[in-house]
Amino acid sequence: VQLVESGGGLVQPGGSLRLSCAASGFTFSSYAMGWARQVPGKGLEWVSGIYSDGSTYYLDSVKGRFTISRDNAKNTANLQMNSLKPEDTAVYYCTKYYSGTYRSPYVYDYWGQGTQVTVSS
Repeated sequence: VQLVESGGGLVQPGGSLRLSCAASGFTFSSYAMGWARQVPGKGLEWVSGIYSDGSTYYLDSVKGRFTISRDNAKNTANLQMNSLKPEDTAVYYCTKYYSGTYRSPYVYDYWGQGTQVTVSS
């Protein structure tokens, strides 16, 4: 299993970024995928998840600003982030779950190397 994130960078408050996760080594369409983030010195925070059936879930603080999606033909999971705030600054990780759904968003079996998102003026 390999998960490779891309799309991070530096953006001003109010700006947008689109993160992508290229997945390989498993039957992508059969598994729930997600995004989590971590600020240095703090614990990992779940951000969003998408089931194999396309159902989506979000952390309250990103609802209405972030959109998770998946392209099963391309084996990619994406996170469109709009109206970014300085508190969104973190390393963002793509995660793969054990099945098409999950009971806990923090119980996943693989994650990528992460991509840095910095929101600053």
